[in-house]
Amino acid sequence: MPPELYVVLVAALPVVELRGAIPLGVALGLPPWEAFLLSLLGNLLVAPVALALLPWAVGLATRNPFFARLWRALEARVRLRGEEQVQRLGALGLFLFVAVPLPGTGAWSGAVLAVVLGLRRRYALLAISLGVLGAGLIVLLLTGGAVAGLNYLR
Repeated sequence: MPPELYVVLVAALPVVELRGAIPLGVALGLPPWEAFLLSLLGNLLVAPVALALLPWAVGLATRNPFFARLWRALEARVRLRGEEQVQRLGALGLFLFVAVPLPGTGAWSGAVLAVVLGLRRRYALLAISLGVLGAGLIVLLLTGGAVAGLNYLR
């Protein structure tokens, strides 16, 4: 499988997202800008799909009592972590939440947060997309700095 496809697929994975895909692409020998663009593509594909399918999937899954309890627990955790900033700042808060390049704050979590808080889909999609772009630029800069540092040590 070509390295470009690996990068796109890893960027679409929950938790890892582009935070892991950009360094992976560089490690696989791709130029940093190409790893960034492929990661951006893979991670941006997640948001519209998640925002469209998550309400339907939750409605379907919560018919089962076990999954209903799991969803309520996840919902409580999401509200605890993200409700205050996002409720106060709306789409800007969602953007900031997604733009922080830490595990658990990417497009997947942003989509869950938007659904839990009932944000309008178009505002959520824009905020998540811009947040992914911001996080990607930060990770690109950190990856470039790490590569430059390692090259300096040689």
